[in-house]
Amino acid sequence: MVINCKEIAEKIITETKEKITELKNSGIYPKLAVVMVGDGDASKIYVRNKTEACKKAGIETEEYIYNENISQEELIRSIENLNSDPSITGILVQLPLPKHIDETEICKTISPSKDVDVFNPQNFGGFILGDKSLIPCTAYGIIKILEYKKISLSGKNCVVIGRSNIVGKPTALLLTNRDATVTLCHSKTKDLKDFCKNADIIVSATGVPKLITKDMVKSGAVVIDVGINRDENGKICGDVDFKNVEPICSYITPVPGGVGPVTVAMLTNNTADLAYFTLLNDKNIKRKF
Repeated sequence: MVINCKEIAEKIITETKEKITELKNSGIYPKLAVVMVGDGDASKIYVRNKTEACKKAGIETEEYIYNENISQEELIRSIENLNSDPSITGILVQLPLPKHIDETEICKTISPSKDVDVFNPQNFGGFILGDKSLIPCTAYGIIKILEYKKISLSGKNCVVIGRSNIVGKPTALLLTNRDATVTLCHSKTKDLKDFCKNADIIVSATGVPKLITKDMVKSGAVVIDVGINRDENGKICGDVDFKNVEPICSYITPVPGGVGPVTVAMLTNNTADLAYFTLLNDKNIKRKF
């Protein structure tokens, strides 16, 4: 069965809108600063989708678009200005950045109190340690998809392919925390097929078109495809050979229109929660969410 991820995303945005309404009734008005460097088509689409989702949830956004030749120092100063702006409750820096800019340094610059993507090392470390802080958007979205479909994780064999700090590692941790037995695979994994063949749930985030084929997936498995690629004909596709794998799965996410919309929805959720966390000490608010 193909999972209707757009429907799940809409439900999450609706839930977020209720949070935003509660915040506004308490005098808190979340505003997300979206920083983009360059004018790449993919980044523009991602930013547009994020701002549209925020609008639906009742979150104000401000876009800061810079020439791709901006220096790292200039970009850092811009982010520092946003850090000190009390009207900005969340900051998102659209990745990837041009090669001359150190993404790690940029992520370190984002104030932990405004880091909606959990890119700042302090926030990511807190997430790893389980301090109940924000959760990286894509990993959180994957868990939400499984929860909405009532897919049990306890005792399940899960294979996560891809070890990035944005998707692979946090997803593996969240699955482990929900009592799944997780194998984290990557580009150096030998005999990937053998690992996948025994998996109840496969999460692939490699960026390799149609890496996961029918002979790698057991009947009834759940397949979550995080990849966004282009095939030999220039058509958008995922990491999974969808046409041939879908008939043997119990559930599968499509590409496009799968994990992506849910990730964007979780961004609105994180923006709402950050606004609450950031201003809690300044307002007498009884949290209702």
